[in-house]
Amino acid sequence: MIHITLPDGSQREYPGPVTVAEVAASIGSGLAKAAVAGKIGDTVVDTSFQITQDSALSIVTAKDADGLEVIRHSTAHLLAYAVKELFPDAQVTIGPVIENGFFYDFSYKRPFTPEDLVAIEKRMTELVAKDELVVRRVLPRDEAVAYFKGLGEHYKAEVIASIPSSEDVSLYREGNFEDLCRGPHVPSTGKLKFFKLMKVAGAYWRGDHRNEMLQRIYGTAWATKDELQQYLSMLEEAEKRDHRKLGRELDLFHIDEHAPGTVFWHPKGWTLWQEVEQYMRRVYQTNGYQEVKGPQILDRTLWEKTGHWDKYRENMFTTDSEKRDYALKPMNCPGHILIFNQGIKSYRDLPLRYGEFGQCHRNEPTGGLHGIMRVRGFTQDDGHIFCTEAQIQAEVLAFTKLLQKVYADFGFTDIIYKVATRPEARIGTDASWDTAEKALIESLQASGCVYEITPGEGAFYGPKIEYTLKDAIGRQWQCGTIQVDFSMPERLGAEYVGEDGARHRPVMLHRAIVGSLERFIGILIEQHAGALPTWLAPVQVAVLNITDGQADYCREIAAKLEKALPHHPLRVLLDLRNEKITYKIREHSMQKLPFILVAGDKERAAGAVAVRARGNKDLGVMSLDAFIELISQAIAAKA
Repeated sequence: MIHITLPDGSQREYPGPVTVAEVAASIGSGLAKAAVAGKIGDTVVDTSFQITQDSALSIVTAKDADGLEVIRHSTAHLLAYAVKELFPDAQVTIGPVIENGFFYDFSYKRPFTPEDLVAIEKRMTELVAKDELVVRRVLPRDEAVAYFKGLGEHYKAEVIASIPSSEDVSLYREGNFEDLCRGPHVPSTGKLKFFKLMKVAGAYWRGDHRNEMLQRIYGTAWATKDELQQYLSMLEEAEKRDHRKLGRELDLFHIDEHAPGTVFWHPKGWTLWQEVEQYMRRVYQTNGYQEVKGPQILDRTLWEKTGHWDKYRENMFTTDSEKRDYALKPMNCPGHILIFNQGIKSYRDLPLRYGEFGQCHRNEPTGGLHGIMRVRGFTQDDGHIFCTEAQIQAEVLAFTKLLQKVYADFGFTDIIYKVATRPEARIGTDASWDTAEKALIESLQASGCVYEITPGEGAFYGPKIEYTLKDAIGRQWQCGTIQVDFSMPERLGAEYVGEDGARHRPVMLHRAIVGSLERFIGILIEQHAGALPTWLAPVQVAVLNITDGQADYCREIAAKLEKALPHHPLRVLLDLRNEKITYKIREHSMQKLPFILVAGDKERAAGAVAVRARGNKDLGVMSLDAFIELISQAIAAKA
């Protein structure tokens, strides 16, 4: 007898080996119809998988995360099937699942066109309607290589040839198409109903620029029609919010081919930058951090000590002078230890908190660059806390509360917390890891945070918390982190004199709240769709005259506004152009200014202004003092 234990703890008996599909059918016809896979322990398997011993089994449907991944993987195969049907000379390569979808790479004699994508998607829909069975078989490696060579699929044969010759490989067939894959897959093509092909892009074979450029077709797939539509609507909204597009329209910055991966900030963009930086500087000053500044270029010997020269050199910009090798710093951590090492430190000095707006450079591949979100030159709100093991929890607790306050001020209140614990390959004692992991977890518990554990995802030198924020349209951005480091203080000789008079190694906490300022500003632009809160807006208020008769009055208003708030000079734009007032209002509205003040003869006579708020809201006529109170409240509330 085979005993199957279901998720609710109940058990079912079967006289002999039984498939996942048969178990689902014995539970109910509805479940059997909904099943896309099974899960035995932690392993997801096909519904055709035969269970030969007592097992714990859950039936996976499209509603489950595992089920959605199976659907997306199977849809990638469906895409390849459709391409081979329409373009028999195309060679298939690889087609994995990615976030929110999948892609498949093809070698073909000409570029695929948008019209081709429409035809491929139509053919995929036709194959779904045929509801063809997806059948798995296993072949010895060499036999599989010969099989795909015989089909003219040389890329696929190359992939299989890289597998050890002693191993067998699994193939999945649906109709006339068969592909290499470990699986699992849906039982039939009819399960794949809600998908959309998105775009074509170039991709080098095996990611090597020396190889052929292939064509990568991206797609998305979902469990329901509503989920697909929601995702497509989100993408449409994301396109409207694209920071690159808004950066041009609002004249904030540009990226130039003369300096790929770095940012040219325009006056309004740099004003926004300064607001973010100065805000974070006040965070340093009011929370016990001492701001420091390290050099941009450091000698090779330092990077050898930290391990970066051997393990990270390809991502570093290097140079030489007078027969010495140097690198532009990709991170600020070693420099902060060198500062810590100047002079003797006592246990009374700990915790010691350094903060730096440190400019870093990393040699990111050109294909990975993305506006100001992914760049080669960036500035971090970088901080390092030197402390004892006993101080870790209190420092992390204080950091989490500080991070929550900062994110809320920037308009983010939905935060995901993840604790990444020890990997198999690590340094340090188990006792130290126990202390560090316990401190991180208990600090989140004390903060009242709901958190996830991601086992084995910590760095080799210590565990960490990752703070991921959700934006206005549901996208997730991992910005903040705090990492416990036992390694770098050891490698660079950091120490302090303990209460016992002996020398001890401090623990180093790497922490960042916004991370890369460039990336965070990009996120801010997209979060607010360019309509930045009044306190961040590069121009907070525009003053417009209707005719030349109010020009002097408007100059007086602008001058008073600029001096109205002693600790926060208002950023005022004075527009006295000889243009129609409707044109000027429309132009400044398109620049998403928080407030527009209009003065005609009536307003001048009354010593007042007509106030328009962003979103075409007419707030009526009010005194200048009343408007100053209004805008000061908006700034103070970070609204």
